[in-house]
Amino acid sequence: MPDAVELIRAKRDGGRLSDGDITWLIGAYTRGDIADEQMSALLMAIYFRGLDPGELQAWTDAMIRSGERLDLTGLSAPTTDKHSTGGVGDKVSLVLAPLVASCGAVVPQLSGRGLGHTGGTLDKLESIPGWRARLSNDEIVTVLRTAGCVICAAGDGLAPADRKLYALRDVTGTVESIPLIASSIMSKKIAEGTSSLVLDVKVGSGAFMPDLSSARALAQTMVSLGTGHGVQTSALLTRMDTPLGRAVGNAVEVEEAVAALRGEGPADLVAVTLALAAEMLRLAGITADPAAALGDGRALSSYRAMITAQGGDPDAPLPAAPHTEVVTAEQAGWVTALDARAVGVAAWRLGAGRARKEDPVSASAGVICLVKPGEPVEEGQPVLELRAEDPARFGRARAALAGAIGIGPQPPELADPVLERIAAGSPGLELAS
Repeated sequence: MPDAVELIRAKRDGGRLSDGDITWLIGAYTRGDIADEQMSALLMAIYFRGLDPGELQAWTDAMIRSGERLDLTGLSAPTTDKHSTGGVGDKVSLVLAPLVASCGAVVPQLSGRGLGHTGGTLDKLESIPGWRARLSNDEIVTVLRTAGCVICAAGDGLAPADRKLYALRDVTGTVESIPLIASSIMSKKIAEGTSSLVLDVKVGSGAFMPDLSSARALAQTMVSLGTGHGVQTSALLTRMDTPLGRAVGNAVEVEEAVAALRGEGPADLVAVTLALAAEMLRLAGITADPAAALGDGRALSSYRAMITAQGGDPDAPLPAAPHTEVVTAEQAGWVTALDARAVGVAAWRLGAGRARKEDPVSASAGVICLVKPGEPVEEGQPVLELRAEDPARFGRARAALAGAIGIGPQPPELADPVLERIAAGSPGLELAS
């Protein structure tokens, strides 16, 4: 039997862990046979020394095999999913899953909750009265048969090693490691049982990966892991310097997502959603026009069916904040910048986000971006609307927005929200250590 201390020393000194070592480590830690302090030391060694491609494949495989896999083989249509690395105003999943389902695919989307300045898909949907995030495996399959798509929490049986490791990384300063991030995301997605997967890797101030090179490295690593485990995988790098859409929060993002499903969504949200939908359908081998499904009501019908199948009422009024304040433009001109991270932090301070996983969130709190880059403003014109249940939160939210709004004499040149596509076989595609 391997010795945990020897393996820590080996990785600390730049050595390589064998497949057997990794299988034993993940299994023993999941069972509780390795202490948190020992695994913390190993994670820190990996943070500095990395994992080579073979180690990372073995690490991810061991995490997958630490629990069960969702069996989707009995479904009649191709299965495909999407994962986002997280952003501000990123309500794409709420539109994308029913949109792709309305085009003939089955979309099993296991999602998470928000932490810090980035929002969580489950937190948003839980603002809908009656909607349930936690479903059994049998219930997931039933919803997929009924509605063609599901958005829910990952069950406790899927990659339980990741749950323990992520909690440990969160308190030991080892979150920002590409191999550990990639294995965390991909172990859950592969265990989900989908045949294909598209990764939405956000780039910019409001993203986990603020620069293009690190985002590209993460995307390449995850694409390689997915492909190596038999899942057709590709990635789109998308901008996150400015909030996506105009709504940032929980209920307010649901409202904007439904507007997009009616064909009335903000241009940037629609562009990213359609690009991801086209990529998911391509990997699933389905020829369909997602823009047509968004325009003719099919996607909205799929959304309503999904919400209903998960116990929600798609017609119920959503929570509304009792208190609002506005932030006004300090000068006239053109909005040149609206910092995504600052807006995300403001929404978090208003109550829409959480500092710890166990913290509650406010369904009604958030920020509405009344203007965005490329639009003109007059001095004193409202540019942001802040919403909260507790007016005492406005002061700290305003403080987060200091310097977040850029106004200049000329309109800025607006860039495409989709930066690039990375797929298996892309030039330079390799596992990042």
